[in-house]
Amino acid sequence: MVLQLYLDERIRKVGGKRFGLYRSRRNLPQISVFLGCMVIGKKQAGSSIVRSEVFDSGQDVRIRDSQPISSHSSESASYHLALRGSEMLGAAKLKETIEVTDAMVDCPVRGCTENVERRRRGTYKERTNFTCPVHKIIISPSTFEYPVDFDNLLWKDGPDRKLLARIRRSKRESRFAHNNSEDAVTWNVFRFLEKNGLVEGFLSSVAGTSAKSPEVVYWSYSQKEGASWSELNEARKEFGEKTEQGSEPDIAIKTDGSLFFVEAKLTSKNNTVPKRRGNSWKYETGGDGWFSRVFSSDFRAVAVVEKKYELLRLWLLGTWMAKQQNLDFYLINLVPSKREANIEAAFKKHIKEDSRRRFLRVTWEAIYQYVLKGNSSRDKGIMIRYFKEKTIGYDAKRRLQRAFSTS
Repeated sequence: MVLQLYLDERIRKVGGKRFGLYRSRRNLPQISVFLGCMVIGKKQAGSSIVRSEVFDSGQDVRIRDSQPISSHSSESASYHLALRGSEMLGAAKLKETIEVTDAMVDCPVRGCTENVERRRRGTYKERTNFTCPVHKIIISPSTFEYPVDFDNLLWKDGPDRKLLARIRRSKRESRFAHNNSEDAVTWNVFRFLEKNGLVEGFLSSVAGTSAKSPEVVYWSYSQKEGASWSELNEARKEFGEKTEQGSEPDIAIKTDGSLFFVEAKLTSKNNTVPKRRGNSWKYETGGDGWFSRVFSSDFRAVAVVEKKYELLRLWLLGTWMAKQQNLDFYLINLVPSKREANIEAAFKKHIKEDSRRRFLRVTWEAIYQYVLKGNSSRDKGIMIRYFKEKTIGYDAKRRLQRAFSTS
């Protein structure tokens, strides 16, 4: 049996996860769906909750229930779910300027005459107040959010969705739906490199050394282990961190001779400080005093005064992990070309580099150039267009901002 299910307008969050409520026209099953993860179906009143398999095809999802619809049927059910999301919106589809008043904000999509109530921080209202009725995007004065996380992702076929579902279990927080999401850009770019066998070549070009047999770890999720990366968890424990709140590189790549940590930035800066100013955990004492071997300044100078707390943790844990396995270590700060121009000088004055551990500023545009000049690969055109079209919202003068300098 195949039922056509329709997305109810209500979207709710449960435990920080986005859920959508789906119903069939025939009022049979009612299914709550964690977008991009496990599907949990609720069959008839009084029946038990069941787990279902998800088969993805673009914007459509097929759900196969391994349990019968009712106790009177031995057949497994099959549902077809048509996700009513939004298309990915690049610069060509967005207005160059938008009008914003004290009360209203224009929909940023070219040709759209709709406007919505102005969204203000600290005020809770239903998302529908800020949602364009035509394009379904949630609008603020500076940016917008897609109704479905996958609308902001390039790579979302069956294996990709399954991997993302597993990543979410290890990842501290997920903000893929925002147009200016660093997580979404990181996934789109590095998943492309991985799927097309380009990780090795790019890392070799950046580090000037061989980077064979790369193993890509997304936000602490190890594909090889199928769980939170044990090597990183060991380092977290060594320096007094809790696994669920520990340091988390956006991308970690382990090769036959090196360990790479990537701290990706899009609109945010590298300025971060400890939430508890007086708490350095075991950063200065863990690893038999490893801190003093890789830093020339004390914890307070780097983390509090210079506000490089996040980079400090990644450098500390990464160099220690590499040392345990006799690997070279590279901490890469991946930024747009027009941002963080002085980050190498600002951070390097506090750390001890040598031939086996280095801090590098690398730009997203360097990846663009690597892809552009490289041999033809699957989906190369999609990736090039993404770099050229990607935007990060509107500035204070309500002008559209490109994410990358590709001209």
